[in-house]
Amino acid sequence: MSLPDPAFWRGKRVLLTGHSGFKGSWLTLWLHRLGATVAGLSLPPVTDPSLFESARVAEVCTLSRMVDIRDRAATAGVIREFQPEIVLHMAAQPLVRASYREPVETFATNVQGTVHVLDALRGLEGVQVAVMITTDKVYRNREWERPYTEDDTLGGADPYSASKAACEIVIDAYRDSFLRAQGVRLASARAGNVIGGGDWSEDRLIPDAVRAWQRGQVLEIRRPESVRPWQHVLDPLAGYLLLAEAMWHRTAAEEAYNFGPLQDDAATVRAVIEQAREVVGDAQVHYHPQLQGPHEAGLLLLESAKARSRLGYRSRLGLAEGVRRTLQWYRAQTDGADARMLCEKDIEEYAALL
Repeated sequence: MSLPDPAFWRGKRVLLTGHSGFKGSWLTLWLHRLGATVAGLSLPPVTDPSLFESARVAEVCTLSRMVDIRDRAATAGVIREFQPEIVLHMAAQPLVRASYREPVETFATNVQGTVHVLDALRGLEGVQVAVMITTDKVYRNREWERPYTEDDTLGGADPYSASKAACEIVIDAYRDSFLRAQGVRLASARAGNVIGGGDWSEDRLIPDAVRAWQRGQVLEIRRPESVRPWQHVLDPLAGYLLLAEAMWHRTAAEEAYNFGPLQDDAATVRAVIEQAREVVGDAQVHYHPQLQGPHEAGLLLLESAKARSRLGYRSRLGLAEGVRRTLQWYRAQTDGADARMLCEKDIEEYAALL
């Protein structure tokens, strides 16, 4: 697999929205390690603890602004102040169950917020590439046993999925109407379910497990047979960086790209938890026999052949290794290890993998 090229990223002016989130914190640290000049635009961390604060992510940013992307003027102000060459848009309301509780906020953040980021690029000199991160849940889910490809129909039965599918339409419209003529290369990236140290979000499998087991509680699992394309956080982040590099060099089309694991690593929730229990040891879990909560897709697989053939992308960490590294990160951090050092160690070891 190709890896992000430090020679390319060194000195590049990169704006990352959502830099205070779980994936955003990891990506900010990686970009800094690659030598990029990074500006972050995001809401304050929504979890306590947060990886952003524990890893002191703001310290590696040239500019770190707490701005709501629903605020058009403030968003445009930060983007125009920094004058980025590359934009990586990750800011979002990222949770399916939260979208049922707050549908208006979800659409406002995910759709109109994306509009605000893209519109701020209109007429902005110097910007060359923008990668807009959406999700694997943009596809109209038909519970197929085959993985979804980039040409499959978009849709969403829940507010989160629908908002992200709408983002894809917005991205296409801004590319065709404005940004291509301006010389900005624009693409979207669709990744699967990520795991990794430092995620403290609600209603996510590994964070829920870590919280329960650290407290000596039984982990309650509501949909144990749901299948997802699980992957360690560094795998899709590598894909985003490779896509940005390829578009800069004009070796990749301005389109949508899936970034998922090998098909053998798509697994049920039950399988992931059982692998986690092997790492943790004494951990209790209760699998509910009936579906719990609002509708969520039961079967979701992602095909990444396009990214493999055009970008040289492949998942470097299999499911078992990704789970092991994730649980070891949490254990080490609980034992007093520095969060930033743990992230940097994982990034260094990831880059050294054959």
